Amino acid sequence: MPSCSILVVDDEPGIRELLCLMLETSGYTVMAAADGLQAPKVLAANPIDVVITDLLMPERDGLEFITEVRKKFPQVKIIAMSGGGHIARDSYLRIAKNFGAHVLLEKPFSQAGVLDAIETVLKTP
Repeated sequence: MPSCSILVVDDEPGIRELLCLMLETSGYTVMAAADGLQAPKVLAANPIDVVITDLLMPERDGLEFITEVRKKFPQVKIIAMSGGGHIARDSYLRIAKNFGAHVLLEKPFSQAGVLDAIETVLKTP
């Protein structure tokens, strides 16, 4: 497993904590942010290789955040995740791909699914 740092962005504390625990026990350096407003501050202050972001969040959604990451931190790889909302989750994920997400992850996810997504995104040029 390559050494890398990951930023987890999700407004649901349980999901955020679960992802952080999963990734830390797999040997990754992990940081967390509660939303799309806090996340850019973490990115600006720390070397981050991969962002895993929820799409549906209050204040500032994942699509706006992905757009900012693509502009300000083009080297950062992005995994977008969604459990859906008012429209089907695969629709949100397709939109996220158009906004610049490299890999898509559906909620609910498994640890193997998350680790596969990270492995895939790290191989993305």
